Amino acid sequence: MHWYEDDTLWSEFSETMFSERRRAEVASTVAKSPLLDFPAGTRVLDLCCGPGLYLVPLASAGCRVTGVDLSPVMLDRARAACAAAGAEVRLVRADMLEHVEPESYDVVLNVYTSFGYFDDPRDNLRVLRNARQSLVPGGRLLVDVMGKEVLAGWIGRPQLVELEDGAYVVQRDTILDDWTRLRTDWTLVRGRTARQASITSFVYSAAELRGMFEEAGFTRVECYGDFDGAPYDHHARRLIVRGVRPGGPAPAEGR
Repeated sequence: MHWYEDDTLWSEFSETMFSERRRAEVASTVAKSPLLDFPAGTRVLDLCCGPGLYLVPLASAGCRVTGVDLSPVMLDRARAACAAAGAEVRLVRADMLEHVEPESYDVVLNVYTSFGYFDDPRDNLRVLRNARQSLVPGGRLLVDVMGKEVLAGWIGRPQLVELEDGAYVVQRDTILDDWTRLRTDWTLVRGRTARQASITSFVYSAAELRGMFEEAGFTRVECYGDFDGAPYDHHARRLIVRGVRPGGPAPAEGR
């Protein structure tokens, strides 16, 4: 079993990964970001939607939203979040390595470093090709990860996250295979018990991820340093790459 198929990881560490503070931050990002400013009725696929942090604000903005995730635990939490907010969202349990809905979406999102999970780099490229097939001609794919250049600025410093019940999580990041892959080790301490888990994924520079988009068949590929549309430079906080499926008119740009 691969690490991402372990539902105990998502259930036990979700407080750290997807806190209420993070949910509020995402809602603010969706409201303000020119990269996420979609007209009402836009068909959006959130690939690896997790507990629905992006689903609710996108649906509330008038988008027709589908969330896809492999984890039943995450889908249950997404369903509960959507129900609590009165957001109408379609949820699908599927593996992003296999999931394709031909020409069904105007936008595909893969956010919060949910890309690069597979050990074979050809499989990660396949995820991009699947997304291209699911887009209408002129549709856009947006991938949000922690770029290699950004990661180099703070890698090696353990991070401590305190939880509301007095528990805490220690996160340690380790670069593997000559800056090709990243391993993140999590230790959750609650009372006298400790739970450990590791996440391993590929880590990409802007040039590498841009090249993968182009190899997957995307055009007009652009890189940004955050959701505010800032350039990907030495001030960047994230690596956001956006590309267009060719063959039709591109959707109108956001504000």
